[in-house]
Amino acid sequence: MYPLKFHPILKSTIWGGEKIAAFKHIENAAPAVGESWEVSDVPGNESVVANGAFADEKLSTLVAKYKGALVGEENYKRFGDRFPLLIKFIDANDDLSIQVHPDDNIAMERHKSMGKTEMWYVMENCDAHAKLRSGLNRELTPEEYETMVKNNTICEALAEYNVKSGDVFFLPAGRIHSIGAGCFIAEIQQTSDITYRIYDFDRRDKDGNARELHTEQAKSVIDYSVHSDYRTNYVAKQNEGIELVSCPYFTTSVYDLTESMTLDYTELDSFVILIGLEGSAVVTDENGERLSLRAGETILLPAALKDVTIYPEGNVKFLETYV
Repeated sequence: MYPLKFHPILKSTIWGGEKIAAFKHIENAAPAVGESWEVSDVPGNESVVANGAFADEKLSTLVAKYKGALVGEENYKRFGDRFPLLIKFIDANDDLSIQVHPDDNIAMERHKSMGKTEMWYVMENCDAHAKLRSGLNRELTPEEYETMVKNNTICEALAEYNVKSGDVFFLPAGRIHSIGAGCFIAEIQQTSDITYRIYDFDRRDKDGNARELHTEQAKSVIDYSVHSDYRTNYVAKQNEGIELVSCPYFTTSVYDLTESMTLDYTELDSFVILIGLEGSAVVTDENGERLSLRAGETILLPAALKDVTIYPEGNVKFLETYV
């Protein structure tokens, strides 16, 4: 087993921009790319390996073949042949819809799918005026929610944040949210494409059609509790890992390195994903395999690998996530 890179799955959207292609050094990309799916096992959108002996193999094929050696023994018992995380870069040139995601129980009952808990890390290319919405700013009953959606006033009940590079938001299933225009983020989530769209600003697609709304389905899954601050607060430091989120579905840390560091996974029974945010580095595994980690690149370290050493080329910032 060796560190894996994948071909990105680029998604053109009605709200997408032009940042992803430049960030990932992709030429001749389609216009309005809203998302790059970096690691995906969503049916119909399975990542394909881009490097080494497994090149052109689907991630789903590798999970089924190598099982715990790829994802970790306990992860394989828990998730089977379905890789449990979906990693994305998102470029919002316009506001995304107001939406919410169901938890595991409801998603399985309604859609035979995992639920969708996720997190956002706001990246350097974020616009100065960028905002996003996460959670409620007031108490609402389900009936009041429904009325506000019908009156096009639901945004008034959402907590809104001006955001900058390094901001982090954790979004458990059930938390109403929206990514605003100008946001450029890395998203880590459960492997699920189940989204309940609540409000879409009366937007139309290129054919003049409104997108489907799921107001009633969302009504029963929204977490109506109110918090004073929905941001994840942490103290940024150089040359050590800073944990950002730890939940039953993933643990994520950020590293900002100017000197080499060995990441020891001897006690970890999981794959690890490294997501390049800024700068570049050379990653060397225990077998001497070397590959680059640049901003815009993502690496999957199989569970069978027990350590890697990161050699920054000046400076490198990346996210580390595992289950």
